[in-house]
Amino acid sequence: MGSLMAQIVAVVAMNIRSLPQRIWMSIATLVAVGIVVAVLLAFLALSNGFEKTLNTSGSDKIAVMLRAGSQGEMSSVLLRDQLNIMELAPGISRDANGPVVSAELYVIVDGTKRSTNTPVNLPLRGLELSGVELRENFSIVEGRMFEPGRNELVVGEAVQTEFSGFELNKKVRLGQSEWTVVGVFSAGGSVFGSELWGDLKTVQSQFNRGSSAQLLRAKLATPGDVSEIQAYIENEPQLNLDVKTEVAYYAEQSKGITNVIFYLGWPLAIAMALGALAGALNTMYNSVAQRSMEIATLRAIGFSGVSAFIGTLVESLALAAIGGVLGSLAAYLFFDGLTTSTLSGNFTQVVFDFKLSADSFISGLKLALIVGFIGGFFPALRAARLPVVIAFKNAT
Repeated sequence: MGSLMAQIVAVVAMNIRSLPQRIWMSIATLVAVGIVVAVLLAFLALSNGFEKTLNTSGSDKIAVMLRAGSQGEMSSVLLRDQLNIMELAPGISRDANGPVVSAELYVIVDGTKRSTNTPVNLPLRGLELSGVELRENFSIVEGRMFEPGRNELVVGEAVQTEFSGFELNKKVRLGQSEWTVVGVFSAGGSVFGSELWGDLKTVQSQFNRGSSAQLLRAKLATPGDVSEIQAYIENEPQLNLDVKTEVAYYAEQSKGITNVIFYLGWPLAIAMALGALAGALNTMYNSVAQRSMEIATLRAIGFSGVSAFIGTLVESLALAAIGGVLGSLAAYLFFDGLTTSTLSGNFTQVVFDFKLSADSFISGLKLALIVGFIGGFFPALRAARLPVVIAFKNAT
């Protein structure tokens, strides 16, 4: 066993010493593998960032109620009578002012993406001041809160970053009315930071929504427990609602988009990996061809075919691993923390940051090693089977 290890080390050392003879092909393999890994990590960072933003938005202390079967706020409608009935439900926390609830309206308005100057859909949320209190990590960072009954907006920090026209004290036309931006708020990196907020009754009036809403938020008497509210809904014939914790709601909202990103990213990375694989095969076959006499000579003096196989395979894996590390570094430098926006399940823009996780880096390295293994396996097999007679032919 010790002799075999010594032979393997000798073959690996020989391979490394001969790298300058095929430096450009080796660099091409490193670059190809690096690009594959960087592309995969970019998609994973996109998916992770979007999922983290939506998951940060949820709290198990809050219940969310929508019309039964609704996939999101845009497809939900709650009438005023239903809202009044829900305020009486057990399981909802109460304070000196009564049940801690927030009826909310979600309206799509026009915006302009700052980087491309293209039109986009933005979410305008109408809510009462009680709704603000149901958001954890909310704070006004510039200006002030909107006043009920007035055409005033507060906008998330992410809105100002990604979209033009929402600077503090600026007037903006939404629908048929003009609104004034009176404040900028931070929402702790949650999806709410991508929204515009205004007074519920004012939004209802300006957008002709009567007294209806699309969603009811409520503070739970027992965090995470919606069973009492669910039982109340089932026993109340006027109600046809779904209830879930805010955490569960946003987890469902993020799942569809992250799955799309995930299932786009992996096939694209695999398709590109096939190209990198072709480059790796070419590099390793060329490596074996250039060292055929050396390999045959080692075989003639007693080196086993196993040592030639493993030594060549290790070279391929090493090149792929270095390419994977370079690709991971490039992805980290160029993508991690990059701010962008995409369509949510409500067909409005959500601003979020690319986020690379340890699992993402591991996935990228695994893909690189798979390319290296397959790219080196058959050339290594050829090296192990190289006829010993080649050494004697070249010696005569």
